[in-house]
Order: sequence, then structure tokens, then C-alpha cells
Amino acid sequence: MKKILSFAIVAMTCAVLFTACNKNNFKKTENGLLYRFETTVPDGEQPKVGDLLVGELTICLESDTLFSNVGHPDRILEVAETPMFKGDFQEGLLMMHVGDKAIFKVPADSIAKFMQPNQMPQGYQSGKGQYFYYEVTLNDIVTKEERAQEQANFMQEMEQRKNDEPATIQKYLADNNITAKPTKSGLYVIVKKKGTGAKVATGKKVAIDYTGRLLDGTLFDSSREADAKAANKYMEGREYKPIEYVVGAQSMIKGWEEGVMGQPAGSEITLIIPSELAYGPRGAGQDIMPYSPLTFDLTIVSVE
Repeated sequence: MKKILSFAIVAMTCAVLFTACNKNNFKKTENGLLYRFETTVPDGEQPKVGDLLVGELTICLESDTLFSNVGHPDRILEVAETPMFKGDFQEGLLMMHVGDKAIFKVPADSIAKFMQPNQMPQGYQSGKGQYFYYEVTLNDIVTKEERAQEQANFMQEMEQRKNDEPATIQKYLADNNITAKPTKSGLYVIVKKKGTGAKVATGKKVAIDYTGRLLDGTLFDSSREADAKAANKYMEGREYKPIEYVVGAQSMIKGWEEGVMGQPAGSEITLIIPSELAYGPRGAGQDIMPYSPLTFDLTIVSVE
């Protein structure tokens, strides 16, 4: 729980909104946790240690709302094996039932003992008797066993993706009438236009326009405004222009670095990159799953 709580507090210092938290009529457990139930469903399922709670969470520091996902329930809290201290709101989570809504009041100084100074919200003042208020609406519970099964299913799916990747690439090549041969690493480089400028080399500064897609055509990133708009991936405020970087500075994925090496400025190339030369078993962001081969359409704008 310490890791989750730390994340919550750090992430929430960005918002400073005011809340109408009612600070009265709290009861106290033997360990000193202050709590108040707004809604109770005695017949509802109760969480156990290790379960993951699904619901709505609002966290206040006194009158400042630091975080709220009200209206957007999600997996919010894990029930830790042991509370961090007596009166930790973890004790309260075990008192809840699915359908309950409760508020837990926890001394801010007690939490601060387990945090680095920069992990506490801006409004925190040591020794001032401040409190954190955790308002929890429990909608559902994901048990340890269910989480273990989810993980097993995910690992099985990823293993299948890994095994299917070579066939997926071959089908893409056949469907698109691509006859290029792979490099020793498995990268495919299709030169659509050969430039006449300086060649890409280690240590050179380059500017490259790019559009990256999955093999099913899903665009996941582009420096070209037209491509982003065509794929409904346009982001307001982003400056669409060629990416600039120093070759060999390990800022790009391996397949990209290999594919542009030696290509002259003015060239237009397409790369088909196996996941081993891209994001491998980790994936990247929401669009790039583990073991995803990628394609990049690149224009080498300049080489200096």
C-alpha cells in the first residue's frame, strides 16, 4: 500500500480544489482510525487482505481536494497486508462492504513519517494537526485469486503474441506485395525514394518526418499533422514538425536507428520492425502491445 499511497499523494499535488467535506460525527476504532459511513450495505461482499478495490475515491487535505475520480470508478486501492501505522485508513477498508460509502480521517503527520518531504502536498504543514480525508465508495472487489488468474491469462496471451509474430509479419509482407529481404537482425527496409544529401551516420544531427503504425494500420504516432488528423489522433497544441536528434545517442528504438543508418538526406523509406528491435515484451503506451511489430514511414529531411 505504501507505493500506491505515495503515488496518490504525489500525483494529487497538481490539483487544488475546494471540497465541502463534512468533518464532523466521526467514530473511532480501537487503533485510533476516525471513520464515518455515509452508506452501508451489510450484506455486501467484504474485501480481504490483498484484494483490489474498484470504486470512487476522493482525497482531501483539510479543505483542499487533492484527487477525485468521482463519476469515473476505477481500480483505486489495494488492501495491504499490514497498515503503515495504527489508525491507517487500511483498517477502514476491511470494514467496508460492496455498496458502502465511507470517509476515513487520518492525521497528516502520521503519513508524513513514511514519505519524503517532496511527496507531501504543498498545503501540508508539519505539526499543525492537519488531516487527510479519504472518501471511498466501494463498487466491486477484485480478489487476489482473480488478479492471479488475470495475470496468468495475460501472460498466456503475450506468449501467443510472441509465437504468432513471425507469421504476422509474413502475412503483412504478402498482403502488401513486399518482396524486400530482411537484414540480419530481421529488419525490413523499403527505399521509396533515394535522396542525394549527406548520409546518416553516428554523431550526425538529423531531422526526420515520421508516421508510425501497427501492422493493422493503427497509427500510434506521427510528426505529420495531416496523418494525425486523418487517423483522428491529432492533438491540439502539439507542434507537428520533424523530430531532431543525434544519431547513436540511444534515443531511438534499435530498428529505427539501424534503418536510417547510411540513408542520404531526402530519402523516403518504410521500415518494418520486429518487436525485438522495437518495444519487445514491454510494449509502449496504450496502442503498442507487447510483441508488436511496427511500421514507420520516414522522410529524412536533413543530416548535419
